Amino acid sequence: MTGIDDVARACGVSTATVSRALRGLPNVSDATRAAVRRAADDLGYVASSSASGLASGRTLAMGAVVPSVSRWFYTAVLEGLDSELRAASYDLILFNLGGRGTDRSRVFHRSILRKRTDALVALCLDFSAEERRQLASTGHPTVVIGGPVRGLRHIGIDDLGVASAATQHLIDLGHTDIAHLGGEDEAGLNHHVPAARRAGWERTLDAAGLPVRADRFLPGRFDAETSRRAVDELLDLGGDRPTAIFAGSDEMAMGAMLSLWSHGLRVPQDMSVVGIDGHRLGEAFGLTTFEQDPFEQGAAAARMLLAELAGRRTRARSTRHPVRFVERGSTAPPAVDS
Repeated sequence: MTGIDDVARACGVSTATVSRALRGLPNVSDATRAAVRRAADDLGYVASSSASGLASGRTLAMGAVVPSVSRWFYTAVLEGLDSELRAASYDLILFNLGGRGTDRSRVFHRSILRKRTDALVALCLDFSAEERRQLASTGHPTVVIGGPVRGLRHIGIDDLGVASAATQHLIDLGHTDIAHLGGEDEAGLNHHVPAARRAGWERTLDAAGLPVRADRFLPGRFDAETSRRAVDELLDLGGDRPTAIFAGSDEMAMGAMLSLWSHGLRVPQDMSVVGIDGHRLGEAFGLTTFEQDPFEQGAAAARMLLAELAGRRTRARSTRHPVRFVERGSTAPPAVDS
């Protein structure tokens, strides 16, 4: 069995340096830390989390609280978190709230978080005053991904700005009747994201002198099936229909496209669709989107917290993550009536 001595010999450093590098402790250069991790991976060496934890007084585990595990955004963030934590010999402990109407107290009870983790990442959640108090009482560094929360640090995109850019993209193509598939406020989930994306749509239409019609807001709940049904209902009403849809997420956009196709409509010839996220299925759908890279957001949160736990960095501030416009075949100028 490979031991710490083997890793030390491969790198030409002491076993103490190997231990510090793998535990993310200070006084190890970035180059040495990277070399030690590569050697440990190549040799198949796995540090004992329990032994390292006893030595450092930590659990060597980071908690991630998610509303559910059924949505792509959540799993992509978790994959990014886990990639960085594994490299630092940290474990990832998942606290899955399990969807709507579940008992959050089992996760936010102070003793659970205090005993099992050194830091916490929360995804797309809002917190009650009591939950914020419990989090503060643990003393754990905490980062939120997917919408800001008062009093906590946040890694995320400019939701208002990206929604405005998506709407403006459609306006620039010549669309004047643009619907918005948006998320809805759900108890316990972060309300900032759906509200900011709706506001970006409304403000951009208004700035362009275009009407903001209440019947052009379609509730999609950030999932494909609900969005498909919402667009079905719009199309089944008959009458005038929009020439474009700005969807608040790629999953909602794909649900819209499925509905359009099932009604015999073509994308983008009959209706354009644009989303936000960079979903891994977006290319297969030919979806124009604003890619926000949730994997890298999760990785960035892990790096931030690991550096603080190791004493390499003082408490970092909130970080705005960039987006990248990816133009594919789902958007085009509106058809001209002959």
